[in-house]
Amino acid sequence: MQDSCKPKTGETLPFGYNKRTNTVETSKADFPLADSGMYQLDITLKRGQNLAARDRGGTSDPYVKFKIGGKEVFRSKTIHKNLNPVWEEKTCILIDHPREPLYIKVFDYDFGFQDDFIGSAFMDLTSLELNRPTDITLSLKDPHYPDHDLGSILLSVLLAHKEGQKEVFQPQSLRLSDMHRKSQLWRGIVSITLIEGCELKPMDANGLSDPYVKFRLGHQKYKSKIVPKTLNPQWREQFDFHLYEEHGGIIDITVWDKDAGKRDDFIGRCQVDLSVLSREQTHKLELQLEEGEGWLVLLVTLTASTAVSISDLSVNSLEDQKEREEILKRYSTMRMFHNMKDVGFLQVKVIRAEALMAADVTGKSDPFCVVELNNDRLLTHTVYKNLNPEWNKIFTFNIKDIHSVLEVTVYDEDRDRSADFLGKVAIPLLSIQNGEQKAYVLKNKQLTGPTKGVIYLEIDVIFNAVKASIRTLMPKEQKYIEEESRLSKQLLLRNFIRMKRCVMVLINAAYYVNSCFDWDSPQRSLAAFVLFLFVVWNFELYMIPLAFLLLLAWNYFLILSGKDNTQHDTVVEDMLEDEEEEDDRDDKVQHRHWGGICYLNDQVNACLSILGTDKDSERKGFMNKLYAIQEVCVSVQNVLDEVASFGERIKNTFNWTVPFLSWLAIVALCVFTVILYFIPLRYIVLVWGINKFTKKLRSPYAIDNNELLDFLSRVPSDVQVVHYQELKQDPSHSPNKRKRNNPG
Repeated sequence: MQDSCKPKTGETLPFGYNKRTNTVETSKADFPLADSGMYQLDITLKRGQNLAARDRGGTSDPYVKFKIGGKEVFRSKTIHKNLNPVWEEKTCILIDHPREPLYIKVFDYDFGFQDDFIGSAFMDLTSLELNRPTDITLSLKDPHYPDHDLGSILLSVLLAHKEGQKEVFQPQSLRLSDMHRKSQLWRGIVSITLIEGCELKPMDANGLSDPYVKFRLGHQKYKSKIVPKTLNPQWREQFDFHLYEEHGGIIDITVWDKDAGKRDDFIGRCQVDLSVLSREQTHKLELQLEEGEGWLVLLVTLTASTAVSISDLSVNSLEDQKEREEILKRYSTMRMFHNMKDVGFLQVKVIRAEALMAADVTGKSDPFCVVELNNDRLLTHTVYKNLNPEWNKIFTFNIKDIHSVLEVTVYDEDRDRSADFLGKVAIPLLSIQNGEQKAYVLKNKQLTGPTKGVIYLEIDVIFNAVKASIRTLMPKEQKYIEEESRLSKQLLLRNFIRMKRCVMVLINAAYYVNSCFDWDSPQRSLAAFVLFLFVVWNFELYMIPLAFLLLLAWNYFLILSGKDNTQHDTVVEDMLEDEEEEDDRDDKVQHRHWGGICYLNDQVNACLSILGTDKDSERKGFMNKLYAIQEVCVSVQNVLDEVASFGERIKNTFNWTVPFLSWLAIVALCVFTVILYFIPLRYIVLVWGINKFTKKLRSPYAIDNNELLDFLSRVPSDVQVVHYQELKQDPSHSPNKRKRNNPG
């Protein structure tokens, strides 16, 4: 770890270096030339004062980075929602010579998005006296806005000669590698079930509310669905947060009333202190709302997490025969009903990338890699000034849903602004070939076309098929961090065309049936008439699932015979390519849209002032109508997408787009056929009714779900099929494939 603390030498100062505004004044102290690692710099990061707000709520989630010679040597913890954060963190840095200045950068943390730059400062180490603690206040500046007051950082610094191999103090965040500090590996999982609210405060004119709940644990956030027109909402939603702190932390909970076209009303707040809850036990909590009325009912469970890790290529669990056997045993058929949430094990080797895009003015990039599986998010270290970086890291994840998609994104780290996007790939777990090193062509942000570069990955997936099948019939895990839907002309048109295609399938089917009635083709009509008589005369209820079985079998044999009816959907791909071409234009339109709203707002104010009237309510009403129109258009856009996706998922189930799901459908249909054939319908309805009536009595806090809809939610739509499609790579980047022999 000592070597990793040593900074690079001989690099120039970053752009924006200003001795007058944000550095410690340079003294004339002379330091003798010394061997590498001769000086030890002890820094205590104390606090920040009056930092700039970067979040909508007028606050920030600040953290601090220290760099020497362009290399990051320290990153602080994140203090949430605070413009005057107190860190009191200590670190020790080994330096070659004090001539290299210390570069301090402060960022606002945004989970799932690019972090916002708050400000930076420099400290000239030659101004420090040896062996004397010094308290320093550094004013933060932005090179692009030198006149802005961005706050200040308070440090305590001690510079001394390094004595031999003396062991120095390093906090836990520094004992980890740079990658671990950036990744923030979690130590446990807190599982939360939002059950209901009781006697909430009415916020609408009708004496009711449209309540929803927001949860926050550190940088993690979750928003519940909206339950309209009630003071006693039933949510029945389950989600998980990661535990980064040993003591657990505090969950902040706020309840809001949804109002279309204006700001939502605040109903109340409460907190859950996880440090007082015992582990491996479910706690039922009834939380009284502060600053409001009513209470919430929650179920909270804290469990340990050991499946997530980061290591070098030399530490490979699956290459160790004993560890591999233990993993295979954990997910064997004999343990199919043990810990149903633990479906499988994923190991991702992020090896290297080649021919990446140059994001810096020097013609180079500082790439790092983000690996995401649902809400699990880990990062590699940064390889500076390189378009062909080698990371050679292994990531392991716990699989909760075999239908999850692994997302690997490459970014360029920048000093004074958010990271630049370089490329991305999305890989469904069920499409992975174990033990094969593969080169994936990087795609653009929309996953619709290629960008520059390829990334080499080797992925292994081990899972229990029974657990995976059962999990398929349960609600899909919601991704906490997703971009909010925005109004887009291209997206609205695409969704309209997709829905039109689904409707046209039904219309064409109706025309086909009607043509049989009209005897447009005598042979076809005669065959249809005979089939109609046979089916109606012999009809039994079990024939309905049997018909779906025959359709699946027919498509399967078409694929085996080479007459693949799952042809690539060029229509959707063409639409996505058109949308990609219009993406930048949409961004500009969106920018002009908000600018236009602001302009209209100014014009309305000007007109009202000219008329000599103070009609603030009229102005607000006008703006509320504009926002309401936009919300309605976004809602229409989303409804079109949901309806079109529903039809496409049904089609893709029968087209064997995901064989695992099609085989699961065959198993389910076979079971239904046998049950309907041997068991009278009245008994089936009786069992179904008893289950429905007694479900709440047997499991008062069970989450309602529809197994058929949950199944279809795992089937990709046509748009997702294009997103997950692997692009053909340049022959010059053909990977060296290697297959491991499976242990006998």
